[in-house]
Amino acid sequence: MSSALDTTAIRAQFPILEREVHGKPLVYLDHAASAQKPIAVIEAQREYLMHYHANVHRGVHALSQQATDAFERARSTVQYHIGAANLEEIIWVAGATDGINLVAQSWGREHIGEGDVILITYMEHHANIVPWQMLAKEKGARVEAVAILEDGTLDEDDFQKKLKLSPKMVAFMHVSNTLGTINDAKRLTRMAKAVGATVLIDGSQALPHMMVDVVELDCDFYVFSGHKAYGPTGIGVLYGRKSILEAMNPWRGGGEMIDVVSLENGTTYAGLPHKFEAGTPHISGAVALGVALQWLTGVGLKNVMEHETVLSAQARHQLGKIDGMRFIGSAPLTSGAVSFIVEGVHPYDLGTLLDQQGIAVRTGHHCTQPIMDHFDIPGTVRASFGAYNTLQEVDALVQGVERALKMLR
Repeated sequence: MSSALDTTAIRAQFPILEREVHGKPLVYLDHAASAQKPIAVIEAQREYLMHYHANVHRGVHALSQQATDAFERARSTVQYHIGAANLEEIIWVAGATDGINLVAQSWGREHIGEGDVILITYMEHHANIVPWQMLAKEKGARVEAVAILEDGTLDEDDFQKKLKLSPKMVAFMHVSNTLGTINDAKRLTRMAKAVGATVLIDGSQALPHMMVDVVELDCDFYVFSGHKAYGPTGIGVLYGRKSILEAMNPWRGGGEMIDVVSLENGTTYAGLPHKFEAGTPHISGAVALGVALQWLTGVGLKNVMEHETVLSAQARHQLGKIDGMRFIGSAPLTSGAVSFIVEGVHPYDLGTLLDQQGIAVRTGHHCTQPIMDHFDIPGTVRASFGAYNTLQEVDALVQGVERALKMLR
């Protein structure tokens, strides 16, 4: 198998990959939890903090203007990267979780009423479950979930059945963080809109791995987290269709989101995007996220997707030879995440022994407890790949599992 990427050149841009863990070379296979950062992203934050840190907007001094320019250039980079029609549709948030909560607490409070249905799926991250449950409890609405099949794909018959409930909101993952399943987001959106639903897509596991065009998808909202896309933690993006955002009330109050504040006449709010960006934003995070997306564009998302497909296919092929191996999720179309369990072995024990060999994987329910309930398992071991991973690291994973199992069986 050959790779679409020059991984030697790419790895040289990630300082953390040079370190050892427990005296072993680090093999980082936890991209789905958080990606490592290229030096360009690290330096972007460092440059901001060392040379032009200041609060953004309304400042007349040079530092504030420089910070504002960089902050808003990053917003333009996001707009270009996801194909949004308008710059005002890009809202800075703390991450995908924050973005979903914003939609639930602003759009949801205005549009969800007693007896209404919010439709999600069994493969959702808790961040795309709990905010809707909280809203439903407050409003007397109910949350329905689309079933998944044994291969980890959505049960489309069940999806069509539940669309007959006329849901007000349909919210689903573009790519599953646990199963690796890539949903046909464009088709699911079209089906949901046919019954009049508003559509939110959680793109946290899609954006770092594939091209995303929100206009082509025709979704109403799209969220993602910066730290999974080679950017910093604490920064993310909510894309919202302009006409919908304009009609929504702010969620948080104070700071940048105001137009005029009056104790006598009340407060009027700023226009888009600022009415959803109360308080001082994560300026260095936004600037560095813009650099991360530029880095991804330079590497080529098509190349990244092809590379990760090779890695995950090799991992499944080699791990599948191990006695007692069971993959959780085997959809025809998957991203670079491989979840598995081994008969008679707890995922935590296996993950701990892999860590002792310098191999970083994620164990547990991956914030997707309904998936674990569906498969009647306590959790999985998940290896997830990024642009910097290699076939040699896949071999290290397989050998590490084999060594660990000799100790556990």
